[in-house]
Amino acid sequence: MQLAIVGDKLIEAGKLDSAYLDYGTFFGDGVYEVLRSYDGKLFALEEHLARFKRSLAEVEIEGININDIRDKVIMAWQKSGYANAKIYFHITRGAGVRDHAAEGLTPRFFLLVSEAEDATKQKQNGITAMTVPDTRWKRWDIKSLNLLPNVLAKRLAHKRGCDEAIFVDDKGGITEGSSSAFFVIFGNNLQTSPLAANILPSITRQFVLKIYKNVGLELLEKQTRVEDATKADELFIAVSSKDIVPVIKFNEIQIADGKPGKYTKLLINEFAKLVK
Repeated sequence: MQLAIVGDKLIEAGKLDSAYLDYGTFFGDGVYEVLRSYDGKLFALEEHLARFKRSLAEVEIEGININDIRDKVIMAWQKSGYANAKIYFHITRGAGVRDHAAEGLTPRFFLLVSEAEDATKQKQNGITAMTVPDTRWKRWDIKSLNLLPNVLAKRLAHKRGCDEAIFVDDKGGITEGSSSAFFVIFGNNLQTSPLAANILPSITRQFVLKIYKNVGLELLEKQTRVEDATKADELFIAVSSKDIVPVIKFNEIQIADGKPGKYTKLLINEFAKLVK
């Protein structure tokens, strides 16, 4: 007889709720998305669903109807009543006996809708960031549930009084934030790491690359070294839950005059037009 303990209760394994046997819990075996609404309008739903579909394919979770996922997202958001909502959802490979190579599992879907955080003050005042070694697996282009390195990085940043952790690879190049894309501005040049296996194809990044010309910037998709980032005129992060947020201090070094920069503020305004 297989036995399990949940809390302090001894249970026959066959009587466990399947939630305890989920492969997302056992192995981080699943993929997820986060999107949001602005003032009663969902933003970039199709772009998020397209990335979700790609992630599912990359980890070989099959049989998912994306139209069904779309309907569930819209229904749950509408039922929530939140005009400004954050919507998280994931699919795991399924639940069953713990086996690295199990076949025939039924994928499990989970969704959570909550009220979006008001990031107005962070946009107005800027945030602080620090670098950490990039210890993640080699396929961060897949938005998987394997987030322990991101969790540890963010926790360390918060312990050090910073808002975000920025990953740095073994060669001293910046990849991205623990939960964000990372951008650097030198003069009127906007610089960000090119998409690769160690870079998440951020949806907010995608939209920044659609509007940068509107504010007079030129784009250079090039990895930035840590020492160069400290000398930048402006830094900012891009993340679905908050869109564009200025970084005013990096590794305890003040960036320019310590205030959100001109181009970052212009980009924030341009992004606001997209979500109307």
